[in-house]
Amino acid sequence: MAIVKQLVSAHGGTVRAESDGEGKGATFTLRLPARAAVPAVSRGGRARPATGAAEVGMEDLPRLDGRRLLLIDDEEDALQLVSEVLRGQGAEVHTATSAREALERFGSVKPDLVVSDIGMPEMDGFSLLKRIRALSPDEGGLTPAVALTAYARAEDVQRAAAAGYQQHLAKPVEPAELARVVANLTAKAG
Repeated sequence: MAIVKQLVSAHGGTVRAESDGEGKGATFTLRLPARAAVPAVSRGGRARPATGAAEVGMEDLPRLDGRRLLLIDDEEDALQLVSEVLRGQGAEVHTATSAREALERFGSVKPDLVVSDIGMPEMDGFSLLKRIRALSPDEGGLTPAVALTAYARAEDVQRAAAAGYQQHLAKPVEPAELARVVANLTAKAG
């Protein structure tokens, strides 16, 4: 129940449990906002906040020209949205739908930054980063990394830092925040 509450709260919703007593079952009511609190990025190059706030132009986000990124997420929609945002700001984005695929591509891509989901089947983002950190510096073992994940509890942030991620971003993420983090981490690396 605590995990459900955490995830629902992260998406701007509420969860309630009711019961008539022991042995009589329980009713759980989950309420999520009709519109996501995450900006929808249109192909026209503008981020439209779903909450009714003013539009944020993609031209207002930091430019990422010349930055080579490796983006890993097993959810195709998330992979496509984040790729579109980062490519729209000039980044060279390489994608992988699993940690194993990311490891296979890592050496040839030689990314300036890794942006990885944590909760993936077979090999999670923690295991992926452990394998990357085991590489020599010349092989990319010191490549900065961002955890972009639905795991958003304080202990998840701490675990990501302990695993070697320089930054933890909770899904859903705003394009401006993502672009700023990528720009800052790749500026430090370069």
